[in-house]
Amino acid sequence: MLFALDATASRDATWQTAKRHHRELYDATTGASSIAIQLCYYRGLNEFDTSQWLSSGPELRTRMDKVTCKGGPTQIARLLTHYLAAGTPTAPVRSLIFIGDAVEEHPDTLFNLAGQCRLKGQPVFIFQEGADITATRVFSEIARISGGAYAALGAQNAQAMGLLLRAVARYASGGRQALTQSGTESDKLLLAQLPK
Repeated sequence: MLFALDATASRDATWQTAKRHHRELYDATTGASSIAIQLCYYRGLNEFDTSQWLSSGPELRTRMDKVTCKGGPTQIARLLTHYLAAGTPTAPVRSLIFIGDAVEEHPDTLFNLAGQCRLKGQPVFIFQEGADITATRVFSEIARISGGAYAALGAQNAQAMGLLLRAVARYASGGRQALTQSGTESDKLLLAQLPK
């Protein structure tokens, strides 16, 4: 699974609070499964960083806590392109969790990449910070086209958000069948958003 962050300057004012959200979401994800996770983030004019594939929570969390914001444009297309190329037939990457607040790229480019994700069975799960209307529309559509799900950070309480993230982790490790078999309310909620 990829765990990706927008670390551009628009998030700087709320970054300390955002880091708490990142940790909560990450802890919920790693607590649900022993799947390998790669941390990705973009910032600056052309900085796009990826960690090694890790299944050790403390090392990845420490790395995540060291990320700082730097001014620059969004690089969502670059993130989606990386996601599409990250897996192999024997070790597929089954999900991308992305936390961001803005979109500065042409939506059609992003929707095309989301369609490629859908064809490869690689859904995108997007959590939006803030209430930018353009970002809400584009993020929701990327999630829908890719076969993933969208949620606004802060729209649900922390416990509900953690449960939803655990559902995403179960989906990443076992697909729809894992969600169907668990039968929890959060898994049912996620299943309701996923395409049939």
